[in-house]
Amino acid sequence: MKTLLTLSLLLISKVAAENQCRSGEYTTAGACCYLCPPGYGVSVPCGDADTVCEPCIAGSSFSNESSASARCQFCTFCQSALQIPGAACSVTQDAVCHCPEGFYLHPKDIGYYVCLPCQVCGKGHGATTPCSPAHNAECQLCPHGFYSEVKSSVAPCLPCRTNCLESEVQIADCTPQHDILCMSKDVPILKRKDENVTGNTSLEDDSRDVWVLKGRDDNSSVSGSPHFISPEDNSKNIIPVYCSILAAVVVGLIGYVAFKCWATCKQKKLLAKQRAGELAASGEGEKLHSDSGVFLDTHSLQEHTQLNKAAKLEPKLYINLSPNKQEEVERLLTDTSRGKDWQRLASLLGYEEDTIDAFGRGEDPVHTLLTDWSSKDSSTLEVLCAALVNMERADVVETLNSTADASSVV
Repeated sequence: MKTLLTLSLLLISKVAAENQCRSGEYTTAGACCYLCPPGYGVSVPCGDADTVCEPCIAGSSFSNESSASARCQFCTFCQSALQIPGAACSVTQDAVCHCPEGFYLHPKDIGYYVCLPCQVCGKGHGATTPCSPAHNAECQLCPHGFYSEVKSSVAPCLPCRTNCLESEVQIADCTPQHDILCMSKDVPILKRKDENVTGNTSLEDDSRDVWVLKGRDDNSSVSGSPHFISPEDNSKNIIPVYCSILAAVVVGLIGYVAFKCWATCKQKKLLAKQRAGELAASGEGEKLHSDSGVFLDTHSLQEHTQLNKAAKLEPKLYINLSPNKQEEVERLLTDTSRGKDWQRLASLLGYEEDTIDAFGRGEDPVHTLLTDWSSKDSSTLEVLCAALVNMERADVVETLNSTADASSVV
């Protein structure tokens, strides 16, 4: 009888389990609602009638669970460089995107994701939420008692040390940018001073200046506090050295000036002899004396020759050109058929891009450029011609050369 009763109970339990509804949802008529398997979404939810399922579209939608109410979800689209191989979207699973280290996945549009660089928390700030492939970092200023000495997207604020070691002395308090700063008491530039039980301090008798380094001893049983000792006064020993160096410099300058004067005088004498020989050979001195009745000494001719040579060696400046010639050069450079050559010219003359843009916003950028450049000491025709040759503007160079030749005729 016991065996028969047990078998009957097992049979009843099996029938009840088979009749239990897996979805937990029923139609209005009391029938169990059908579950849509993975890869299928609900088209018509269970209600008056049973659940109606529809297949998800491969590469477009997916469903990874059995449900009587969930529809197919849209697939996640990643940039091609972020797509993990073998993790593309299918009807039963979503695509898996991956960002490199230092980046996080950010939704750019519905179902479309891109990788953006993580926010970097600066010194004095810590990451309350570290950067991860799915979330950006969140930063906050380190509160009192915490600090951060690094720039990081993951490092949080660290708690400050409570005190220094017994062999150290604290020289700075904890701030959001750094921990407490400690210095060893055995540093050579530090010297101990005695301290009695009541806390009164006495410095040993020393003629040197003393600077006290403020701080606190973390161990009250250790007496004394450090103070800096100034270096010995060696100024008396350095003064003779400075005087010797200064005397050597003065003697060197005097010798250099004397040598230059001697070389100049020697050169003048050679030029005078050469000029006198040329006049003697050509008979120019006698001719001038006999024909005009005016005596022209060789010393005056020598000075005239040196002045002519100095005038030839003197650089020709653009600012010395006549206004008509300057207008002609500006007109050639303003010619729009050749493009904006003045911008390239300004770059070759050493102007920065911001200054060139400022010239371009004016009514006459070429005139503004050349007027500004001509005020500089280096505004010679040789420099301007070199820049124009580099730009292949031979027409402007020819105009400048004809201008230089015309202005040099006496």
